[in-house]
Amino acid sequence: MPAPVMTNRHFRLMTLSLLFRDIIHPPEAMLNEAGIKAGLHVLDFGCGTGSYALPAAQIVGITGRVYALDVHPLAIQRVQRLAVKKGLTNMQTILSDGMTNLPDAVIDVALCYDVFHELREPEKVLAELHRVLKPDGILSFSDHHLKEETIVSRVTAGGRFKLSGKGKQTYTFVKA
Repeated sequence: MPAPVMTNRHFRLMTLSLLFRDIIHPPEAMLNEAGIKAGLHVLDFGCGTGSYALPAAQIVGITGRVYALDVHPLAIQRVQRLAVKKGLTNMQTILSDGMTNLPDAVIDVALCYDVFHELREPEKVLAELHRVLKPDGILSFSDHHLKEETIVSRVTAGGRFKLSGKGKQTYTFVKA
């Protein structure tokens, strides 16, 4: 579903650029907009270097759970290594091109940050996110590569989601 997997070299370069981004724009601000709190089950779809998954795991605590999904093996290895280093036992990684293999309606918040523009089959991804979200679950969305009207029209096009709010950095969608 995502575009072809980037090379290992490109992934490593991206990792460096994201470290700088995270200093300038701390991930916790977006997680706060998404309503991440203790006890929630969170899916970070396209987790990359773990910028959002790792702090989310700290926030949800031992009563919560974070699933970090990515198509790139180096992303999964990095997130696993950092989770162990930080003692985060409430995190599970998923190496996948889009299917989570999670049961229906188990996720409180799905994060889709800066990955949507790369998807080959975004409708299938939205269907999967809709499937795993609880009835009152939310999709927290951000993609600086796309304009607001594109984001809203593409996420709501299939009738699965409706826009419920816009923060400084994220859009919040609920199940329709």
